[in-house]
Amino acid sequence: MTRTAADLLAVADRTFIKNYRQQPVVLARGAGAELWDVDGRRYLDMTAGIAVCCLGHAHPELTRRLAQQLGRLTHVSNLYWNEPQIEAALALTGRSFAERVFFCNSGAEANEGAIKLVRRWQQVVAGQPARTTIVATHGSFHGRSVATVSLTGQPKYREGFGPLFGPVEFVPFGDAAAARTALAAPTACAIIVEPIQAEGGIVVPPPGYLAALREACDATGTLLVFDEVQTGVGRTGRWWGHEHDGVTPDVMTLAKGLGGGVPVGAVLATERAAAGLAAAPGGAVPHASTFGGNPLATAAAVAVLEIVERDGLLAQVTARGEHLGQALAGLVAAHPGAALEARGRGLLRGLRVAAGAAAVVARARELGVLLSLAGADVVRFAPSFVVSPAQLDEAVSVLGQVLAEGVATPT
Repeated sequence: MTRTAADLLAVADRTFIKNYRQQPVVLARGAGAELWDVDGRRYLDMTAGIAVCCLGHAHPELTRRLAQQLGRLTHVSNLYWNEPQIEAALALTGRSFAERVFFCNSGAEANEGAIKLVRRWQQVVAGQPARTTIVATHGSFHGRSVATVSLTGQPKYREGFGPLFGPVEFVPFGDAAAARTALAAPTACAIIVEPIQAEGGIVVPPPGYLAALREACDATGTLLVFDEVQTGVGRTGRWWGHEHDGVTPDVMTLAKGLGGGVPVGAVLATERAAAGLAAAPGGAVPHASTFGGNPLATAAAVAVLEIVERDGLLAQVTARGEHLGQALAGLVAAHPGAALEARGRGLLRGLRVAAGAAAVVARARELGVLLSLAGADVVRFAPSFVVSPAQLDEAVSVLGQVLAEGVATPT
């Protein structure tokens, strides 16, 4: 029996724990930067699954390689090695600063692994058991598990879950002096920072900020962790968001775009830092994941990395991102009372609006364009790397129509 969207939404309404605020759309299929719902309506997708589907929907080669892997081997657990897992580790270390990799299933899990790594590194490797405080930034987002939500610098995500993981010290994002002070404390362990705050509103830090954090960590014996869950795997036009600043961390966390739609996360580290998760001879395994590094997920990661590189998509992201950035700046000029600021880098962009950001997203959906929120007042663009200039123009044109209707104009 064929069900309509209304039928399916009714089922969802009575069967799901109502923790999400999903838009009333039931999607059925996609191709590139386009999606269709179960009723056959077409949407232009500017979300890419929240920066996940970097190759677009139903990419032919990724689909072929995943189907091939499904026919070979899907899961064997972490009791054994598998070939795609090793190939994925080689692909990541060959394209980054990292010398060691740990695979998991999501961004929150990757950040959980990084938390355990830096804590254990200080206590077991560096012999500094008092160094337990992790420094994070206001406005940040690192996940929704208990530990990662404790590091998330937005109180709305932490409410109702206390007592939380700690100690954690929050400092302003972009304030190098505040970070230096926090890291100089004798209990400081590490600092975790997004190269661009994504969920916090597509906030690009000031020049020199990431380099200052590197210097502060080196001076204080603390570790630098970059959360690249949303900025990594080419989203900003380079493999990793921190490359724009010429800085390398001790630890980097990945997920989202790494699998092109298949759930996979990873913790990457230098040889020195990776000792924080290394098992001692005869000791317990310090961290593990049953599904982490499974053949299907890591085959997806290998395919994504190889296709991005082979097809020159980093340069394409840069070019498409500049095109989109200029178009969003044009909306600011054309709608000064409603559109306040264009932000971002590569294909991670945002438009800060004066009012009603959620209403802007809802109205754009009614007109056939899927957008998302980043923070309270920023409309986010995170389309696939294969989006065309014409599709970007179409999306910006619809957003301009919404602004012209007065949806974002303060009353």
